[in-house]
Amino acid sequence: MRCSVHAAATAAVFLGLSTAETNAQSTTKPDNIDLPPIVVEQVEPKPASLATKPAQSNQAVSAASPASEPADISLSNMPLALTVGQRSGSLTVPNTVEATAEIQRTPGAVEVVSDKAYKASTPSATIKDALDYVPGVFVQPKWGDDTRLSIRGSGLSRNFHLRGVQLYMDGIPINTADGYGDFQEIDPTAYRYIEVFKGANALRFGANSLGGAINFVMPTGYDADRFGARVDVGSFGFRKFATGSGGVYGAADYFITGTWQEQDGYREHSDGESVRGSANVGYRLSSNVETRFYLNANDVEQRIPGSVTRTAALSDPKAAAANNILQDYQRNIETVRLANKTSVRLDDNTTVEFGAFYVDRKLDHPIYQWLDYAYQDAGGFVRAVDAREIGGHANRFIFGVNIHGGELDNKQFANIGGQKGALLSSSLDESFNVSTYVENTFYALPDVGLVTGLQYLHAKRERRDRFFSDPPSWGVPDANPDDSGVRTYDLLSPKVGILWDVDPGWQFFANVSRSAEAPSFGENSFTSAAASNIEAQRATTFEIGTRGRRENYRWDFAIYRMNIDNEFQCLETGNTGSCTQVNLDKTIHQGVELGGGAALLKSAFVHRDRLWLNAAYTFNDFRFDDDPVFGNNELPGAPRHFVRAELLYQHPSGFYVGPNVEWVPEAYYADSANSLETKAYALLGAKIGFDGGGPISAYIEGRNLTDETYIASTSIATRADASSALFEPGNGRAIYAGVQVKW
Repeated sequence: MRCSVHAAATAAVFLGLSTAETNAQSTTKPDNIDLPPIVVEQVEPKPASLATKPAQSNQAVSAASPASEPADISLSNMPLALTVGQRSGSLTVPNTVEATAEIQRTPGAVEVVSDKAYKASTPSATIKDALDYVPGVFVQPKWGDDTRLSIRGSGLSRNFHLRGVQLYMDGIPINTADGYGDFQEIDPTAYRYIEVFKGANALRFGANSLGGAINFVMPTGYDADRFGARVDVGSFGFRKFATGSGGVYGAADYFITGTWQEQDGYREHSDGESVRGSANVGYRLSSNVETRFYLNANDVEQRIPGSVTRTAALSDPKAAAANNILQDYQRNIETVRLANKTSVRLDDNTTVEFGAFYVDRKLDHPIYQWLDYAYQDAGGFVRAVDAREIGGHANRFIFGVNIHGGELDNKQFANIGGQKGALLSSSLDESFNVSTYVENTFYALPDVGLVTGLQYLHAKRERRDRFFSDPPSWGVPDANPDDSGVRTYDLLSPKVGILWDVDPGWQFFANVSRSAEAPSFGENSFTSAAASNIEAQRATTFEIGTRGRRENYRWDFAIYRMNIDNEFQCLETGNTGSCTQVNLDKTIHQGVELGGGAALLKSAFVHRDRLWLNAAYTFNDFRFDDDPVFGNNELPGAPRHFVRAELLYQHPSGFYVGPNVEWVPEAYYADSANSLETKAYALLGAKIGFDGGGPISAYIEGRNLTDETYIASTSIATRADASSALFEPGNGRAIYAGVQVKW
């Protein structure tokens, strides 16, 4: 399919937005109501030759440098909606404009982050590079690619790995079936855009986590460069090379990319190396049916410097924890993902998409013990969308089912000076989730949609302790009790909301939503009565907000309150961040999320130059709610205020230059007793580069130019003191530079 020149040009302009700018209003009404027309032409397959691709949604326009919004945008020309099933390229994968139009049908805080926001102006090494300007998302690298990620306070009590946010690659789960997640498999350079669904707004992914979901979406042959390559180098021995290619051949299209990355690391014992590859191949079976196959593979080796005391973090930030060096702590991952997704357009009103996936992951993880884990996950999904008039009113109905099952072959050995010792435990952990959901948007007025939804989740967690039940097979007597167990969870999560298109550039939304999160094996360990009886974490969220744009500014604003029952929390077992997860009674997460941008000056030196301010502010108020032990103390692990801002001068040729800042104005607590704090900090950075939309772009970026010593993130504890090793020092002064070539 190919949009008209008018719609394609508008799409290209739209994609010049920055990370937070992709919040900008593309007012989205349901189908079959009076909307500005979008002309669609059928592309006939061209056998034996490279088919002419439709206008590529990733093409830059003049002066569309990073974190910028085109100066001459015309709100009246923005597409308000896309007919169900219509695509300008692939049927299975919407381009960035189409994805934005789709996600903004959500009556809550959601984002689409275009690759234009970060690829050309940063080393694109971690998800922080991509998500830094999304308000409500707290993302701080710890070492290598490992990152502390929290959305609206999710997963703060999980001191290692990830919980509370579901991660996907093209809809394929990165998290295992029990909810465990990791960041080392994510290559930000591989994606065309990133979808962020905050909290219960992740209904289409099951809405079964407190923080929501993030979906990383690759290009297809329809919107990929024919060939591209990049080289990045920087401080602390950072080196990166990435290349990719895409195209359309008749009814088939493809995209393939690969990245090699290596770094010595800022801290001692933090060196790492990774090789990642991703590909997808699509085939148009007819004008209304397309199937697409996915492959993703990763080989990551990473040493772990470890958490240290507050004094050590601020006085000697490059030093690693002594035991991490002695035991040679590492996290090494090998992963292969296979998947298929097929889209069928039944008619102009109804589409159905379905698919399946399989993931094989190997984790070799020497820490306090040598963890030898083998994961196998598989599942499938089906989703139907129907948009038509009912009684003269536009209506959009969605129905979906997700199935995800997984098995973990869990073996733990003694770690003897960095060498694998005797087997200490062995179990087979099985997880199964099935969720089904419905959502309906009924337009009571042409510009006011009433949204209702319901999601049902069934989750099962079962552990079979092989070490206890069959000692002869391992040759080592078991001194521990049988840790076998099984728990099931059946949870309903309703949602009601309103979506008001105030005008073509302004949207208002509000919702009340329930969400549920079943515990992972990190919480539901079955090793004690308390752990084996842990309950699902439930939240009721009240949310109100607005997003929109005008010619010289745009905004994205949300206020929310979560009333949480049974929040997972760390019960301290030492002073190093190790803990047992338990349920709190009641807690409150509430906050303000504000993203925005504005042209402060225009045509100051030459026609169409400008000074652009891009900013994201997050206010977090996370606290106990009349807890019998901690009263109304603040929940530890995240700053109350987090500010990210940059001021860029942008020349119409594509040259840009300017400073940026990351600011945490108040220290935040590392323990539930509120007895130990981090440290407030402000980091000054700057960048200079060129991206005129042509075949070559380049950048130089400086970070923490004042070389401030600070704490980037913290594990949490029940009660902490000066001897508690909970803190991850942030990187010192760093310079990065890169060049990209494409055609």
